Amino acid sequence: MNDATSPRLSVVVPIKDEIDTLPELTRRLSDVLTGELSDSEIVFVDDGSTDGSARWIADRHGDDPRVKLVRLSRNFGHQAAVTAGLAHTSGRAVVLMDGDLQDPPELIPALIEKWREGNEIVHTVKIRRRESWPRRIAFRVFYRMIRSVSETDLPLQAGLFSLLDRRVVDELERMPERNRYLAGLRAWVGFRQTALEYERDARWSGTPRVSVARLFRLAFDGIFSFSNLPLRLATMLGLIVSLAAFLLMATILYLRLFTDRAILGWASLMTSTLFLGGVILVTIGIIGEYTGRIYDEVKRRPLYVVAERVGLAGDAPEPEDRRL
Repeated sequence: MNDATSPRLSVVVPIKDEIDTLPELTRRLSDVLTGELSDSEIVFVDDGSTDGSARWIADRHGDDPRVKLVRLSRNFGHQAAVTAGLAHTSGRAVVLMDGDLQDPPELIPALIEKWREGNEIVHTVKIRRRESWPRRIAFRVFYRMIRSVSETDLPLQAGLFSLLDRRVVDELERMPERNRYLAGLRAWVGFRQTALEYERDARWSGTPRVSVARLFRLAFDGIFSFSNLPLRLATMLGLIVSLAAFLLMATILYLRLFTDRAILGWASLMTSTLFLGGVILVTIGIIGEYTGRIYDEVKRRPLYVVAERVGLAGDAPEPEDRRL
C-alpha cells in the first residue's frame, strides 16, 4: 500500500455519534492539512453510530475526496475501530486521534516535525486535562496502574493521540490479538520513540464517551495483556497463606500438647475458612481472566466487520432495497 503515489500522511479518527463535532473537526483538519500536506487522507472509522455520523462523512467525501469512511457493521469498541483505521491507511506516516476534539488537530505539524527528525513513534503526553476532577483522578490512577504492573515501559499520560511511521503501522497490523491496548502495543514494538507534551482540551460537544467503568475495563486489558504479575501475586498469596496456616497449626499443637491452654471458638474457625475461601476465589478469578482471553484468541473471529467503505479500495455499496 505504500508507494510513490501514497499520501504523505494518513489521519485515523474513530468516531461514534459525533454528528455535532464532525463539521468543526473536519474544518480544523482541513485548515491544518494544506500546503505540503494537502495530499493527506482523513480516514474516519464509524463504530456503530446511530446519529447519522457515517452519512455525513460519506456526503463530505463528495466535497473533499481526502475524507474517507470505514463504517463498521456494529459497535466493536474503540480499540477495534482504531485497528480498522490502521488497516485502511496508505500514508507514509499515520496520525491517530480521537474525534471529540480533545486532541487538537493543530498539533499535527509538530508531530510531523518530530517524525522528520528520525523518530518512528511520536506519542503525546498530557500535562493538563480540562476535565472534572473525578475523571482526572481516574485517568491518573489508570496510567499509573498500567505502568506499575506492565513488563513494557509505558509512558504516563500517553493515550491514542500519536504519529506512527509506516514501519510501525505494518508491525501493528501483524499482531492479531483481540484484547488490544494499542498504547501498550505501540510501546512494545520498540523503534525510536519520543514524546510531545500538550494540554488536552475539553470535549467540543456532548458528554464524555469513556466512563470510569470502561476506563478500568481497558486497564484490565492492558494489565492482562502486558503482564503476568497477577498470576505471580496469586502464587505469592498462596505461599503466604500456606506459611501462615503452617505457623498457626504449629502454634495450636504446641498449646494443646505443652500447655493447659487451647484455641477454642467457632469464630476463629469461620474466620480462617472465609479467608481461605476468599484467597481461592481471587486466584480462580485471576486464572479465569487469562483463560477467557485465551478463549477469545483461539476462536479466531475477526476483530471487526466492515459494512461500507467510501473513498477506499473495495468500496462496499449500500444494501439494495429488498422489499417485494
